[in-house]
Amino acid sequence: MRNYTPTCLIIGILFLLTSCSNKQYQYLFEQKYNITDTASKGSDVAGPYRIKAQDVLQIRNLQSTKYIVDDAPSANAGGSGGGSSTGQSFQVEDDGTVALPVIGHVKVAGLTRPEAAKQIEELYRKNLLKDPIIELKIVNLKITILGEIKGQGNYPLTKDRTTLVEMIGEAGGLTDRANESNVKIIRGDQKNPQVTEINLRDIQSINDPRAVLQSGDVIYIAQNKRAVRNDKLQNLSVITQPVLLLLNTALIIFTLSHR
Repeated sequence: MRNYTPTCLIIGILFLLTSCSNKQYQYLFEQKYNITDTASKGSDVAGPYRIKAQDVLQIRNLQSTKYIVDDAPSANAGGSGGGSSTGQSFQVEDDGTVALPVIGHVKVAGLTRPEAAKQIEELYRKNLLKDPIIELKIVNLKITILGEIKGQGNYPLTKDRTTLVEMIGEAGGLTDRANESNVKIIRGDQKNPQVTEINLRDIQSINDPRAVLQSGDVIYIAQNKRAVRNDKLQNLSVITQPVLLLLNTALIIFTLSHR
């Protein structure tokens, strides 16, 4: 019977390792030191998004519900093919231009969405169409929401100034475990990420310019203190159960081996 003791010890250790790892997701973006908000309220707020290479533009002429131009072909070199009531999609090339029916390559990199729409509208008015009304959307812009939110995942930025509150609403709202007083917006490149902390308990956060989202932002909602405390108690229970089982098993083996 004594040969079972090492086996019981191994099983107990495995239980411990499993119980300690099942809550690791809680520590996402946690830091082991105090951190100050790297994007203070007094800092400059980023301006409107400017079109870049590889962006995907959805363009349509509101004067025609089918095509950018009335006689557009069913497919073109720069687009996704076929017209629809939502317009056609065109990818910005590496040189910063987008290839459009009839007017050819148009330089759009560095322009805001309204600036690009106005430029394309003027070119079509000059070369082909009478009083076109061009609608342009940048359809590849998105943000990511993680943590205590009812709908985690990626969400598109469908308008120019989407706020944090609007995006949380689109994702279904916060869970009852969320720490609404410290919502992190993480943006910037991998070498120099910027962390913006928003307190949603403060009514002024609705007008906080830092809460206007940018493409590539990661929004993280951590657990509140009550949820963390409950999880710690649950973890303690999960840890103690296999320990008690191990001690009980060892006691039984010890008793049987000394009969």
